[in-house]
Amino acid sequence: MKNRILTIVITTVLITSCVSPKVYKDLESKYAHLKKENRKLSDTNESLLNANNKTENDYAKLKSDYDAAIENRDKLQADYNASKTNLDNLKASYDALEKNSSASLAENSQKNRELLAQLEAKEQALEAENIRLEKLKSELEQRSNRVAELENVIASKDAAMTQLKNAISKALTDFEGKGLTVEQRDGKVYVSMENKLLFESGSWAVGTQGKKAVQQLGTVLGDNPEIAVLIEGHTDNVPYTGTGQISGNWDLSTKRATAIVNILRENNAISPENLTAAGRGEFAPIAGNDTAEGKAKNRRIEVILTPKLDEVSKLLKDI
Repeated sequence: MKNRILTIVITTVLITSCVSPKVYKDLESKYAHLKKENRKLSDTNESLLNANNKTENDYAKLKSDYDAAIENRDKLQADYNASKTNLDNLKASYDALEKNSSASLAENSQKNRELLAQLEAKEQALEAENIRLEKLKSELEQRSNRVAELENVIASKDAAMTQLKNAISKALTDFEGKGLTVEQRDGKVYVSMENKLLFESGSWAVGTQGKKAVQQLGTVLGDNPEIAVLIEGHTDNVPYTGTGQISGNWDLSTKRATAIVNILRENNAISPENLTAAGRGEFAPIAGNDTAEGKAKNRRIEVILTPKLDEVSKLLKDI
């Protein structure tokens, strides 16, 4: 359904707009790339959760095997001790009977050999069980270490994102109560700026106050080169009625996102390959469009900061 709507919008734009079809193909390609990246991040997060659950289940199974091996080892040890005691008793009986008859001596000798054979077999079984126990213990420790390492990496990423959120909140203190919020959820940091802070109505030119806020955000991002930065433009559901270079809300939201990217690129400490601009029009509202307050919240720029997960992916391959 979404693809059909997108096709209708693009076809309409191509017929009615002054903008070349290539621009819309590029926008469509960028939108598809953004959807692919978002799906990839969602799949990676699900993979992390599934791998963590699998590892915990494996850990529990190994622990159960380890406990069973300990119990079996103890049973074998008890059998061995009982057999050794029996052997000692038989040896004592053998010594006593040896004085009485050669027949008794032969009988006890046979029993003695059988008990010796049984004792040797139990010693071998006990040794084999101890070897298996050591192997299980080693494997259990390795799994436990990998789980701990993975948990530490994830905790480190979360801590780093918390520090990043705090640094951004501190840098943008002057803009509190002016349509700017900073939140952390699902391992990411979301910086939301309402359009009243950034743009005039129907424009994608960033005002003086908005540019200052974006530049201060860029200063923090320049100190965190391992963060992927996605800038999303959003509008309310009121159709764009202006003329000129803008063909609709989707086009307007894209140009506004690109305007923010261009300001961030003025900071040489920010790598352009970490930046992505996307326009989502009115299709991702955070409030109802039936009130002026809701529409104001929906007209916004969202800067979504995501940590790179290369280290986590490597650990998952090793588990």
